[in-house]
Amino acid sequence: MGKPPPFKGDCQSAASVLLHGMESWLSTFWSHLHTAEGLRQTIEVGGISLMCLIIFAETGLLAGFFLPGDSLLVTAGVLSVANGDRPAYFSPWELTAALTVASIIGDQTGYWLGRKYGHAMEAKPDSWWYKRRHLQAARDYFAEKGPLAIVLARFVPLMRTFVPFAAGMGDMPAGRFLRWNTLGGILWINSLVWLGHVLGGTPLADQLHKVILIVVVVSFLPIVWTAAKRLLTSRRETKT
Repeated sequence: MGKPPPFKGDCQSAASVLLHGMESWLSTFWSHLHTAEGLRQTIEVGGISLMCLIIFAETGLLAGFFLPGDSLLVTAGVLSVANGDRPAYFSPWELTAALTVASIIGDQTGYWLGRKYGHAMEAKPDSWWYKRRHLQAARDYFAEKGPLAIVLARFVPLMRTFVPFAAGMGDMPAGRFLRWNTLGGILWINSLVWLGHVLGGTPLADQLHKVILIVVVVSFLPIVWTAAKRLLTSRRETKT
């Protein structure tokens, strides 16, 4: 066979460069979002608009599970109050209102995607942004907790991304989902932003990395607890 036409070769090279560039950017963005200073800079530069986009992506798109929702909300709350030489970057009322709307729209998007594409996703092979075990864990969580899972999942990483999708797959009535979704969004956004707002007026505001570490550890406790319960149950069933 002859050599590929120059145009085709150029397109392949350009696509390869573009993909490499995107991977590099995503890696940098990931690292930036998961450090206290990087998160603070992202919030200061991007403002409420970027935060709304991040919250929407984490709750509405399956690929958004890696985004640091809890840490973002607490950090934004810290920056919503003046402390020493640092001014308040946002009004906490405007912040909570905008982020609550973004979180509700995000969950509604996840629910709609679950209704439309959920069962097709079950046959999809694992990829970097989609793991079938995450979806199955969300379905089990939803089956165990019922509609309350929509509220509780807001406070659990991974679950808040996949539970709305699982609810859509389970054909939960749209009106019922919207009511629980709204309650969950209000509780999640307001509790963490106002927690950060309170901490922002204390000496802890200057130790943001410690605050974020505590938030991350606490947010993962439900996952550890659930895994431990399942392990104990499995061992008991094996013994019997």
